[in-house]
Amino acid sequence: MTAPAAPAATPDPPVLPAPAGTVLAGVRRARRRRTLIVTAILAALVLTLAWASLTWGGHTGAVLDYLATAFGAGSGDSSFLIGRLRLPRVVLAVLVGVAFGLAGALFQSVLGNPLASPDILGVSGGASLAAAFAIMALGLTGATVGLFAFGGAATVAAAIYLLAWRGGVTGFRFVLIGVGFAFAINSGIGYLLTRAEVADVRTALVWMVGSIGTPRWTDIAVLAVLVGALLPLVGLAARGLQALQLGDEMAGGLGVRVEPARLLVLVVGVGLAASATAFAGPVAFVAFVSAPIARRLLPSGGLALGAAALVGAVVVLGGEFAATHLIGSLEAPVGIVTGAVGAPYLLWLLATDDAGERSA
Repeated sequence: MTAPAAPAATPDPPVLPAPAGTVLAGVRRARRRRTLIVTAILAALVLTLAWASLTWGGHTGAVLDYLATAFGAGSGDSSFLIGRLRLPRVVLAVLVGVAFGLAGALFQSVLGNPLASPDILGVSGGASLAAAFAIMALGLTGATVGLFAFGGAATVAAAIYLLAWRGGVTGFRFVLIGVGFAFAINSGIGYLLTRAEVADVRTALVWMVGSIGTPRWTDIAVLAVLVGALLPLVGLAARGLQALQLGDEMAGGLGVRVEPARLLVLVVGVGLAASATAFAGPVAFVAFVSAPIARRLLPSGGLALGAAALVGAVVVLGGEFAATHLIGSLEAPVGIVTGAVGAPYLLWLLATDDAGERSA
């Protein structure tokens, strides 16, 4: 007798791909986790730089005494050094960095161009020209100069928008007109510098480069109110901005009113840039570099508004720390440091093919 045949092997069941919903949920979880990690690291950098700025030179005890005094337990000996000199500069640097970082992210996203930032397009330059005119031609000082700066930025931005309008605004036309304004503004500033008194020129030069200086708490409070009032508008503008990134036709199909949404984004961006410039001058390249750095840190790119704000704070705080404590014995304006860092980045961006394609 022959042995019975062995039963045929049962083939393994085919491996089915995971449902699309499961894969998408996993991708979203990974992106959220990466976003939280990046945000936490940037926030930690802000706190670290702030602490280093306060305690540099062996003043840790002074900071602790100042904090204890705030709760009624310290000696109060450190109130001048920390509460009048160092802490106001740290707070102003954070507010200025947040404002410039958000402004740059809004400009670059709505115009679809990596070169579109308030300092490149002449918006910050308009503030400088107006402030220089107020100082050197009218002899004004104090908060009035800040009001002139705010008005100058808003005026230049409005002029660029009106000249770029052709039944709508395109990023390419807006950027070209803005660059033209920037050159014209530099000529106007140069003319004012040649006609003014030496003392006024020195004052205006420090202001035009961008400097945190020694701010008063009242000035910081005004800037905090301005930035705080604009933050809800940033969230409102971001809703339309996400649709605009899909293209005007797609955004219109989704029910977004394209031009009003674009105008809102630009108005909010100008408000942030003008507010920061009015209190610290046109700190160079902060608005320009913050958003690209933030998008490279995040997994999905996108708007990256929160990360751009934190990167801006890191850049200004780091520049202020270097300008105050690390550059020789003479304190330099923070705009010199940020300009030295931002200029090579601009050259690299212009030299890469990707930047050239996106700018066209």
